[in-house]
Amino acid sequence: MSGRYGMGGVARVALRGTIVGALVFGGLAVKLILRAAEAPLFGPARPVTPYLTQAVCRAALWLMGFGFVVQGKPMQQHGLVVANHASWLDIFALNAAQRVYFVSKSEVAAWPAIGWLARATGTLFITRKTAHAKRQQLDFESRLRAGHRLLFFPEGTSTDSTFTLPFKPTLFAALYAEGMGDVWVQPASVIYTAPAGAPTNFYGWWGDMDFAPHLIATLAAKGQGRIEVILHPPLRVADYAGRKQLAAACEAVVRAGLSQTFE
Repeated sequence: MSGRYGMGGVARVALRGTIVGALVFGGLAVKLILRAAEAPLFGPARPVTPYLTQAVCRAALWLMGFGFVVQGKPMQQHGLVVANHASWLDIFALNAAQRVYFVSKSEVAAWPAIGWLARATGTLFITRKTAHAKRQQLDFESRLRAGHRLLFFPEGTSTDSTFTLPFKPTLFAALYAEGMGDVWVQPASVIYTAPAGAPTNFYGWWGDMDFAPHLIATLAAKGQGRIEVILHPPLRVADYAGRKQLAAACEAVVRAGLSQTFE
């Protein structure tokens, strides 16, 4: 590794990795303790622990050297958030921008370290198997009714950070379930600006890219770039005839936010 990144890069990986790792897993330990007290008092509601997750993610981005900017404000209405997906860094950026719970593919639960963190922070895991579709929709609905601000990536996979894939409408169907009431969706655009001299898609993590090399390259960067999260005005679900129309509207808003930089 020293040959590729130099001694300075190796030192940055060691220092940033150690400090950020201690912050994240230390914060997780505190969160589990708080959750043990929070759960019997508030049940599925989590009035305290999401603030800790947000603070840890903001601190982690700062410790890694990122510039971080949020445009717009978290919506006050009942509903969920949808965003473009470009990197594992999305988890830090979107948690730092507002208090949310991620919806993720079930395979993530088994990933070393990341899966543990995801479970501890209240991630809702889903599978693409048809046999599980009804149960998963009920889980989705119950979390929304409990007041959880769920966030998912309608593209279904990550990109290289410079463009947006078509949004899949599947998960939007839960918003049209009977008894959901007046539900809203807030589109969010996550924009990465690469370090000086690096490729535009430096922070993109997609396809069959391995996590460890990408993490090391990110930590080794001498001068980090910037992450900007645009929280767009929320869309009222009732204003759209169905999940396909709602998905298309969210896609257009997120793509327009990303186009300010890349298109």
